[in-house]
Amino acid sequence: MTARIYVALSDNDFDRLYDEDARKRLAAIGDVVRGEEHEGRVPVPSDIGDEYDALVTSWSTKPFDPSVLRGRRLRLAVHSAGSVRNLFPVDALGGSLRLAQGGADAMALAVAEMSVAFAMAHLRNVVWHDRRFQASRDWAEGGKGVVGQSIAAQRIGIVSLSRVGRHFARLVRGLGATTIRAFDPYASADDARELGAEPVGLDELCASSDVLSVHAPSTPETEGMLGAAQFALLPDNAVVINTARAQVADEAALLAEVQSGRLRVALDVFSDEPLPSDSPFFGLEGAILTPHVAGGTVEARWAQGERVVDEIEQFLHDGTLQGEVTAENYHRLG
Repeated sequence: MTARIYVALSDNDFDRLYDEDARKRLAAIGDVVRGEEHEGRVPVPSDIGDEYDALVTSWSTKPFDPSVLRGRRLRLAVHSAGSVRNLFPVDALGGSLRLAQGGADAMALAVAEMSVAFAMAHLRNVVWHDRRFQASRDWAEGGKGVVGQSIAAQRIGIVSLSRVGRHFARLVRGLGATTIRAFDPYASADDARELGAEPVGLDELCASSDVLSVHAPSTPETEGMLGAAQFALLPDNAVVINTARAQVADEAALLAEVQSGRLRVALDVFSDEPLPSDSPFFGLEGAILTPHVAGGTVEARWAQGERVVDEIEQFLHDGTLQGEVTAENYHRLG
């Protein structure tokens, strides 16, 4: 029987995630049906469980009742984006349905690159210089003579050796950093050391980091793990980077430290998104803000589509998945 694949992606999502090669590979697997878009969202049909072998979802998939996934035919769902939680509750897993993250691995390097860019921008005063130079158009007012800091000389702290955290460790090592520490209760000491990182407790990590980069997923265990006490341990003028999830850090406590001028921050994620126009983070000299774009590179987007096709091909060939989401790992994944 020919495999049937339902793609619940908008035209915009499909065009930026699936290049010509990925589309040809997908079409070669079986019959591909593109869902009809309504106001930027694509619904999952009520007969998906009985009429299709695989479901492909992404940011533009319209939320659906998980019960429609149950049926005599559907055996695989692959998410083209990052977190599956907005579409697939944990109780949707199990039984005959398998679920895979197709986008998380592909975006991990992009997020790590953005984190390094944030660190460099603060350490070398890039945004500080740009704001003053652009506003004044004056050489001296633009900060001529103000010196920055080398990332190689900084003590680097990593919160969670997740996929992104691992890439970040490798990237900063490549830039010459030699003092790298990490907190991750799920990673072994040997695992951390293979990445060139010394495993330490969270408080020790904060007390010994000039740059603290957060890469932990938002779970019941990680929510608020970085609070006022942890931020108080950071050295003066330390840089805090969060490209993971805002819920991991006490946003109000972090804001207070930045408002005081003691810490610098670079944020791509916020507790309230879109970030309201009256957010007190706007206008702070020590803050670099981006609108949740860390995972967005052209290369990462194409890689997301390629990974989805890889997963479908492999699953239909031998039943294996590289990025499987299970009831056991669901709450640890971003």
